[in-house]
Amino acid sequence: MSILGIGSRIKHSKFGVGVVTNVTSKDYWVTFIENGLETISVDSEFEIIEAVENEVDTVSFYEVEKTLKNILQKWSDVTQIVPIADKWKGGKLILEPGTVTANKEIPIDVFFHKITMVRDRLRVMEQKINASNLEEIEKIDLQQYITRIYGSLTTFNVLFKSPTDYFVGEKSK
Repeated sequence: MSILGIGSRIKHSKFGVGVVTNVTSKDYWVTFIENGLETISVDSEFEIIEAVENEVDTVSFYEVEKTLKNILQKWSDVTQIVPIADKWKGGKLILEPGTVTANKEIPIDVFFHKITMVRDRLRVMEQKINASNLEEIEKIDLQQYITRIYGSLTTFNVLFKSPTDYFVGEKSK
C-alpha cells in the first residue's frame, strides 16, 4: 500500500470523513469534519475517497489550515476545535467530596470543552485590551493579570492533544 499524500480524502469508521493534512512515516494527521484533527496510523482501516500523490510540498495543508484558523480567530468570534488528548477521550472526572455524600461524575469531554472556552474567552479579552484606548501602562497591568491566569490554568495542559494549544503562563526569570 502506498502512502497517501496531503489533501487525500478518506472515510474512517470511527471519525467519519476527513482530509489528510500532514503525513509522517507512521501516521496521517487527518482533519475530520465531525471530529477535528485526529492522528491515525498509516496501517489503520479506512476507505480512500480520493487519493493524492505523496508529493513533497514546501507548505502543507496543515500549515495553511493553521494560519487560516489563526486569522479567523483574530478577526472574528470563530473558535477552533481543540482536540482532547486521545487517552482522555470517553473518560470521566470524578469529584469526591470530603463529607459523606455522593460523588459527582462529569464526562471529561464536557469539562475539557469548558476549559477551552475559558481559554478562548481569555484570548478575546486579551485582544480587546490590546485594541482598546487604555493607557499603555493600564494595558500592561491587565496583560500581566491575564498571563497569571494562564499560569494558573497550566495544570489542565495534560488534557490537550497538541502542545500548541496549552495554557502558557509567565516564564520564570
